Amino acid sequence: MSTSVTKRPLTLVLASPRGFCAGVDRAIHIVERALEKYGAPVYVRHEIVHNRFVVESLAQKGAVFVEELNEVPDEAAVVFSAHGVPKTVPAEADRRGLTSLDATCPLVTKVHREAELHHAMGRQIIMIGHAGHPEVIGTIGQVPEGTVLLVGTPEQAETVAPRDPSMLAYITQTTLSVDDAAAVIDVLQRRFPDMVGPKREDICYATTNRQAAVKTIAPHCEALMVIGSPNSSNSSRLVEVAARAGCARSVLVQRAAEVDWSLLDGVDRLGITAGASAPEILVEEVVAAARERFDVTIEEIRVTTETVTFKLPQALSE
Repeated sequence: MSTSVTKRPLTLVLASPRGFCAGVDRAIHIVERALEKYGAPVYVRHEIVHNRFVVESLAQKGAVFVEELNEVPDEAAVVFSAHGVPKTVPAEADRRGLTSLDATCPLVTKVHREAELHHAMGRQIIMIGHAGHPEVIGTIGQVPEGTVLLVGTPEQAETVAPRDPSMLAYITQTTLSVDDAAAVIDVLQRRFPDMVGPKREDICYATTNRQAAVKTIAPHCEALMVIGSPNSSNSSRLVEVAARAGCARSVLVQRAAEVDWSLLDGVDRLGITAGASAPEILVEEVVAAARERFDVTIEEIRVTTETVTFKLPQALSE
């Protein structure tokens, strides 16, 4: 005699856009094409993007991840991560004769150029960002030491003391919470009305779109799951955005094996999104794991369609 277990219904509300952005996609392709052109090993300074699954997948293909150039042998090929690097890094690679490929996201490079321009015009720079994040380190490293003041919160913005408020500019990390950055900028603009800002905001389109999608679905879900790595800034911000938008039960998970399904007790609608460095296969993995446990219905809510693409470096596109 066979017995069947009736699965409890669960609606999965998929946020869109989610997952890979154009900068992440480009960075991964740079490593893959470098392996094809130069053969393994190809060295990568820092994680190419902040996702363990992606890093481990590239390592299996022959990428070797290091933190500093002194770990890279002479005459090797080295890729700089999507987060960008200080100017001293490519200069050292050139001095050593390494074959270097820059996978810095073009939208991060835009912020680098802004910093250089402000410095050339004699302005002191306030960077809004998270201390210690590779993107922040890389951006500050585009200009001489001491040129940039780093501010992370409205409280810090209230106390920052530039040398000349009439010669001041601000830039931001590309993966911040849009709302958090706006709160800091409001304080700075109130205190320093002559401060110059970017012509177009520095927070990238992908960060903005993924946060907008989460804000749209969060009020209609009892729980929300962000798929991404703990060291991914844009993924961590999505958890915070979801909580503020009305879904207090918001969690970050790296992949299906880590999901604590007991958190879904009493949940009828689960929101799912993925940070810009998380591949869609990890979303599919979570959906498949949910189907094993629940009678799943899928809803997808799209706030915009992304069409951005970035070219590979000329050395790899020939």
